Amino acid sequence: MNDQQLFLFARVAGTRIAIPSEEVEAVIRLADIAPIPCTGPGIAGLAARRSRVLTVIDVRPLVGEPQEPVDRPLALVVHSGGHSYAVMVESVRDICPADGGTHPLKGRISRRWRAHARAMVQHQGEVSLLVSAVDLIESGAFSAAA
Repeated sequence: MNDQQLFLFARVAGTRIAIPSEEVEAVIRLADIAPIPCTGPGIAGLAARRSRVLTVIDVRPLVGEPQEPVDRPLALVVHSGGHSYAVMVESVRDICPADGGTHPLKGRISRRWRAHARAMVQHQGEVSLLVSAVDLIESGAFSAAA
């Protein structure tokens, strides 16, 4: 992986993650999320952005955390399979290259995160899991809800 690649550094379910910046169209704050009846865990509902409907994804159930309502959450706008998604995140720290590079996975990583992590990214002395937002959407079978 090119160490000059840009990453979006964020936090999801209390875990620091790095997402390749080319996967993210925008970072937005969601105002209203309309629930969708009869959907599985991880589908928070639908939201609108610039006259476009986004399926709102809450990754927490995918990594073993409870899905709880969040007031005006931050989200990453991501496209997958011809659909637009808003992947909820707790915070966004920066968009920049990883100054410490990327490294193979090692150490104690939860089983559920290990299924989605590709590598470890070091930036400003902190380690984040390298994950693909598109892979999170596709692995959670959220694409069927779009």
